[in-house]
Amino acid sequence: MGYNDYDRAPAAFEAGRPAASVQAGFINRVFGWMTVGLAVTGVVAALVASNRDMLVRTQQMFLLFVILEFVVVIGLSAAINRISAAAATAGFLFFAVLNGATLSWIFLAYEPQSIAATFFATSGTFGAMGLIGWITRRDLSGLGGLCFMGLIGVIIASVVNMFWFNSTVSLVISILGVLIFVGLTAYDVQKIKQMAIAVEDGEIEAEAGRKFAILGALTLYLDFINLFLMLLRLFGNRR
Repeated sequence: MGYNDYDRAPAAFEAGRPAASVQAGFINRVFGWMTVGLAVTGVVAALVASNRDMLVRTQQMFLLFVILEFVVVIGLSAAINRISAAAATAGFLFFAVLNGATLSWIFLAYEPQSIAATFFATSGTFGAMGLIGWITRRDLSGLGGLCFMGLIGVIIASVVNMFWFNSTVSLVISILGVLIFVGLTAYDVQKIKQMAIAVEDGEIEAEAGRKFAILGALTLYLDFINLFLMLLRLFGNRR
């Protein structure tokens, strides 16, 4: 799905707002919602981990939550043309809550200091690659395609290793995962920059722009969370 799927409208000059202001508003909305999503996930994960009964029930329903997460992401992407911006936002926040419950296990598996250190390391890496994606003039489409193919391979290998339990394979998956999500971060930020330019030029109408911002936030949220998990598996101190 591309931004040209939407009818063009002079959104950049809506209500007399200058074009640059509309572009900045789109970018702020993307990163703002990504931050909100990460905060919601962190709070939910900590709350679930602090309640043993809730944690046990959550781990019993782990597979169900993972399936629901896939359904929400795929459904949100597929239905974005038909739903409202409010519905897209609600779907994103619901996903953040689900993912928080799913990730509550990390507070039992890793030391809190290690989780915090990995979070800050992820933030720095994510920020650096996002900056590269924003300022580079090179087309990163090829990198994005390569990373996406690598991601499919990592997912398949991860599923196989769930039954094989090979520590060497797990290490390789984590290393490849870091490289893949580092590349995807730069690629996705470049895509969001292109969307912002389209919003500024009036190629995306106001309502569609709000929905694209939520999709952009979800994309960056997934990049950040997966990069965090891969780094945690590599460098995190287990309890």
